[in-house]
Amino acid sequence: MNIATEQHHFRIETDNDSIVWLHMDNADAGTNVLGSEVLRELDRHLEAIASHLPRGLVILSDKPNGFIAGADIHEFTRIRNEAQALELVRLGQSVFNRLAALGFPTVALIHGFCLGGGLELALACRYRVALEDPGTRLGLPEVRLGIHPGFGGSVRLTPLVGGLKAMDLMLSGRSLDARQARRIGLVDRVVPQRHLRDAARKLVLDAPPAARPGWPDRLSNHALIRPMLSRVLRRRVAARTSRLHYPAPYALIDIWQKYADDPAQMLQAEADSIAHLVKGVTARNLIRVFLLQEQLKALGRDTVWKPRAVHVIGAGTMGGDIAAWCTLRGFRVSLQDQSPERIAPAMKRAHELFKRRLKEPLAIQAAMDRLVPDHKGMGVGRADIVIEAIFEDAAVKRALYQHIEPLMPADAILATNTSSIPLEELCGALARPERLVGLHFFNPVAVMQLVEIVNGKSTAAEVSSKAMAFTRLLDRLPLPVSSTPGFLVNRILMPYLLEAVVLESEGVPPAVIDRAATSFGMPMGPMELADTTGLDICLHVAHILSGHFHTAIPERLQQLVAAGHLGKKSGRGFYRYDKGKAVKPGTRSGNWNLQEITDRLVLRLLNEAVACLRERVVENSDLLDAGMIFGTGFAPFRGGPLHYIEAIGAPVMRVQLQQLEQLRGKRFTPDSGWESLFKTPG
Repeated sequence: MNIATEQHHFRIETDNDSIVWLHMDNADAGTNVLGSEVLRELDRHLEAIASHLPRGLVILSDKPNGFIAGADIHEFTRIRNEAQALELVRLGQSVFNRLAALGFPTVALIHGFCLGGGLELALACRYRVALEDPGTRLGLPEVRLGIHPGFGGSVRLTPLVGGLKAMDLMLSGRSLDARQARRIGLVDRVVPQRHLRDAARKLVLDAPPAARPGWPDRLSNHALIRPMLSRVLRRRVAARTSRLHYPAPYALIDIWQKYADDPAQMLQAEADSIAHLVKGVTARNLIRVFLLQEQLKALGRDTVWKPRAVHVIGAGTMGGDIAAWCTLRGFRVSLQDQSPERIAPAMKRAHELFKRRLKEPLAIQAAMDRLVPDHKGMGVGRADIVIEAIFEDAAVKRALYQHIEPLMPADAILATNTSSIPLEELCGALARPERLVGLHFFNPVAVMQLVEIVNGKSTAAEVSSKAMAFTRLLDRLPLPVSSTPGFLVNRILMPYLLEAVVLESEGVPPAVIDRAATSFGMPMGPMELADTTGLDICLHVAHILSGHFHTAIPERLQQLVAAGHLGKKSGRGFYRYDKGKAVKPGTRSGNWNLQEITDRLVLRLLNEAVACLRERVVENSDLLDAGMIFGTGFAPFRGGPLHYIEAIGAPVMRVQLQQLEQLRGKRFTPDSGWESLFKTPG
């Protein structure tokens, strides 16, 4: 069978069983994505294949990293109006409708990532076969871009696995591994690499009935049940996000509730909704956040460096968790502290992490075997990278460096996890200061994506590049920052936290302060954030920054630390904690001006962000926005601090700062960097 069509992003082969194998391989790209050009070529191939009436069709990817990552997000940024958006969505729907209507068995052969539009394409096939591997991930994460599935994903997923399971997957944006996908009925077969093609061929030749969910899952789609379940889903979503800030999940629930009985009408509603959402402020900003993430992922890509051995000094919360994460990502790690007793709690936490993430006993044991307690520091002499994560005291760190540098291999990197101390205060203890770089992880290490790559005046460019490459190997986002006190994230965050303490000192209840911040879009209020970080750590960082920037430290913070009320870890801070959860009393009646509270918190943060841009703590505004979004969770739907300033207007915000300066004092004095924002916003 010879199917003669243009083959630019696809390659066609036909085997002896008359099965067509359609290989996707986006030209000039490392990842398969579904742009309009790719969709049109796919449509032509499907039309040609259908005319030859093969035994079946298998769609697979020639990219080693995965099946299809989704739609081409860059194409979204070029959409000028709703009509263009609607045209793109309808193109995708029509192509997948053609695939779903083919009169012979169709199989999606999945490895690696199968996300967004990629999973929607797989759902349009009759069967799905997935590679049994931790790297196989299936999901519909569109809500994270401020939209929802638009190529028929919700129309086909809800009857396949049941309304409740489908909506949970789409509303959360999470992805599943192959086995999880098999358990809910999303894929038909999960097999190892050597059996992939045979499993697909067998499905085509045997053509078993398409999978159907059990009756409880089918019942969840019933017209009489959907209104009740929709109310439950809206309450769940409302507990995390507001309709005002994140309209997409609410729109998805509405579409399912109204149209799940009519696939054609549901497809139309999907398309109309996407066309409206994609031009909204939330989607534009969340797409910007996605592109910022891709920008950070690209850093360090040009450096091919993989350390064989990692040595971590300091088995406290940060050091122990850094060691555990490095181990989880496949490295051999030695963990040093003053005694085995000090290392033991870190080993226990590491075991708990491995159990959560790896699940399989053999994989858990293999990880534990890679993590070696090393109170004598024998691993220093074998390490390619030594990560120092001891107490934030410059003199103690310098003494440690003088001891370990003669023991380190000549080409090894020394990385410090200092959260605020400039490298210039540390590198004087080294004979080779060019090997020192900052690797500032954020707590909790297993959750926070950002790692600040701190470059001192002496840090060699090659060392910085290797640090970024290592960070990507850890599946983290590297952010290069200059070695100024507090670097970027902590420096910008500290005035925000200190203003919250001032507000609390003035009698504003912590819960009111936190509510003002979360209403703005912060993932956690500043009072609870300070408690979670540790008030002693906040005070220590505040002292370091105060010495450089003459920032006043509220007496209330010092009093709490002196009394031993350190936050969550001591059971009491601004809140009392019961089994690790904050006990938030109902706020007494009070005429609180939530807008002024929000302004005071946010404007101090924005003012410091402008100062950091002026001082070039990071190279540009995009990197600053990325750092604050991925390092603090700064309201993603606002696109980052500097993007938010641009949206509101720098002149407007400077006037607000000047008004607060008159009312509240010099801490609100606008930074001189605001002037340059008038000329070159963003």
